[in-house]
Amino acid sequence: MTLSPPQRYRSPWTRVIDIPDGRQRLVDWWHGPERMRRSGRAVHAHLAGAPAAVAYSFTLFITWWTLRGVSDSAAHRLILSASTNLHNLRREPVQVLVASAFWTDGGFPWTTILIFVTLMAFAERWLGSVRWILVFAGGHVGATLLVATGLSYAVHHQLIPVHIVMTTDVGTSYGTTAVLGALTYHLRGIPRALWAAILVCWYGFAAWHNRTFTDYGHAIALCIGLVVGAFAVTVALRLERLREHRPETPNMVAPQSNPTTEDPAAVAGSTGGRSQSPR
Repeated sequence: MTLSPPQRYRSPWTRVIDIPDGRQRLVDWWHGPERMRRSGRAVHAHLAGAPAAVAYSFTLFITWWTLRGVSDSAAHRLILSASTNLHNLRREPVQVLVASAFWTDGGFPWTTILIFVTLMAFAERWLGSVRWILVFAGGHVGATLLVATGLSYAVHHQLIPVHIVMTTDVGTSYGTTAVLGALTYHLRGIPRALWAAILVCWYGFAAWHNRTFTDYGHAIALCIGLVVGAFAVTVALRLERLREHRPETPNMVAPQSNPTTEDPAAVAGSTGGRSQSPR
């Protein structure tokens, strides 16, 4: 008996969604029975498939609760110690690069948590937790370091005030923007081009109009996400083509003999052509 060859692995980077087909399935699902119960199960499955995004959201809630329980001066010191400003990056670069991504300045981060449990969770379910973390971290770290390099140059040449060296800069926006850029490659055709155009126009206009280092960082993070996604898709497609041209080597399993189901003629041949009767 010949076993069918195993199904070939397909990288998440090459898995795209069809917007019209997905919309039709959503409409069919909405008109099905027991809508509320199925909605609860769908939300549970969505969040269960994105453990990193959910854990990140919970961590943001914990850090907000910590700031809420201390005085304003203590909260400012906490935010300042975790900020990726030039002073902290020169003293403890690794610590502030990690810590800055888990603090938010201001009130309760409703918008940030909502983005994480929706768009970020959707992206994690597509890419997987490890790839999602790598894209997020790449956008956060890459944009932060490039912005810091630009600020250092500007301060050195007296193009901006020196107090920028000690400014507060925390949050998840750089990593989130990079993931949104990479999410472009989960679409196909016109939706992909439209999504990319919206992101480029949104962050490009903000950088041109506001001209703050944070807006420049968002634009850089978007470029990182788009470039990383394009590179990952190219590599994944090439690897899949190499697997397709690899010769098939299906496993062969030899059939086990079963005397009770064998051909009577074959059994007779094995006994010299005579049937044996009990004596």
